[in-house]
Amino acid sequence: MSYVSRAQRYVPNASQGQDTWSFVSLQSFHQLKLTPTQHHHLPRRNTTHCADHTANGPNPPIMTTQDEQEPSYIDYETFLSPDFNPASFANTLVLATNNPNDAPLDLSTPLSRVLFDTQEIDSHIDAVTTKSAAPLLQYTDEQNAASKRIIGELDAQIKSLNDSYRQLEKEVIDKHAEAEEVRQVATRLWETLKLGRSVGRCLQLGRQLEVQHAEIAGGSVSAAAAAAGKKEDHRALVRCSHTLLSLREVLDRSAPGEEGYGLGKVDTIRTLREGVIAPIERSVRETAEKIIRDFAIPNSATFAQGEETKARTVSAMVTLFLLSPQPAMKGERWTPTLLLQALEVYFRSALQSSIASLSRALGQLPSLDRTLAEISARCQNIVALEVVLESTKLPTHPLVTTPQKQTNMLQPLLAYLETGSLASYFWRTMASSLGTRVQEIVNRGGVSARTLRTNRASVGEAVRECVVRGCEMPSALKGKGRGEGNWEREVAVMVGSVVNNLGR
Repeated sequence: MSYVSRAQRYVPNASQGQDTWSFVSLQSFHQLKLTPTQHHHLPRRNTTHCADHTANGPNPPIMTTQDEQEPSYIDYETFLSPDFNPASFANTLVLATNNPNDAPLDLSTPLSRVLFDTQEIDSHIDAVTTKSAAPLLQYTDEQNAASKRIIGELDAQIKSLNDSYRQLEKEVIDKHAEAEEVRQVATRLWETLKLGRSVGRCLQLGRQLEVQHAEIAGGSVSAAAAAAGKKEDHRALVRCSHTLLSLREVLDRSAPGEEGYGLGKVDTIRTLREGVIAPIERSVRETAEKIIRDFAIPNSATFAQGEETKARTVSAMVTLFLLSPQPAMKGERWTPTLLLQALEVYFRSALQSSIASLSRALGQLPSLDRTLAEISARCQNIVALEVVLESTKLPTHPLVTTPQKQTNMLQPLLAYLETGSLASYFWRTMASSLGTRVQEIVNRGGVSARTLRTNRASVGEAVRECVVRGCEMPSALKGKGRGEGNWEREVAVMVGSVVNNLGR
């Protein structure tokens, strides 16, 4: 479509078809086609206010032209409205230029209206721009000159700021970088020094551990040591335990910042662990367990022998108490597992031997007295061990922070075995296993069963005397402040486990 003057525009002639156009005036077009649409005029500008504003400030001049004062048929307020919707506007044009009841829609008329508005705005922009070119160029020149003056003022300040920054960089940033390098070097040297001190301490403790372990081995049963009159230094077990705990304290603290951090990467420490610490710890633990396993104070032992046995046993128990591993979970209750396990093995061995020997003796009555004497001796050893445990206070464990409620070594063992007395535990456990053995002898029949039934009373009396004699304290430990207990229940349980299972 060609552009023509503002006074006239081409519009389609509906009577002659879509391809025929005729000239009509703009006023006639709007009166004929768009009478439902309300048109608004642009407000006139106040030329006096614009002139004053231009004179008082750097704002660009606002030109007042004859065209701006003339009314315009374009609805600028509609197009500039924030809620303007193109779809709604197009729908309004179509409804205004068509009959809703007609099947074919005439879209050429609203399209022409949009094209007219576009041409009008374009012509208006061209006219205003052409007539206001000189003031706009003058305003642009003034703005450019002002910008140059501002830049000229800022250049000196920017240069001064850059010079200050370079001076600051030279005096602070470069020196800070050098200081940071020195700090890193000092930190690494300090870490190396700490690691070296930790390695040195571990090696010193390892050497000390070897010397202490040699003191234990110096009292072995070798011929040279016996000829030299040397005795086993059982106190060296406790010293070895404390040294092992010191090593464990260093090696287990492997978190960053702690004493043992980084020791696992040192070959010397790995060799120390595998070649010195682990073998000696195993040897010390086995030696302490053997001392407890061999604990015995016979009635024929003197007071000095009893005290020596007690001292060796206390050293072994303290060693196992200290070497017991710490709980895996933080806050979990700690128990001396190695000590409790060693004592449990001692009781289990005494019980198994006593039950097996008494079962054989009940089938062979001539050997019953000797067997009961051995059983009573084992029970006396258990009573003696109970006295030793009760008189030994719990040592302070350097790696355990939770307070211990027990005051002596007997209390943890009684809680572990769930009993009130070791002698009572011995007799009651043996009686619970002895009943089935007696029933087996009776069920087999024969001479052994008949002899056992015939001597029911004497066997029961012998068992009673065995229990009473076994609950007595060995002569070497008498006078320790422990009175004689009442063992009637244990006697009744043991006698009943034998006599009550013989039948009639």
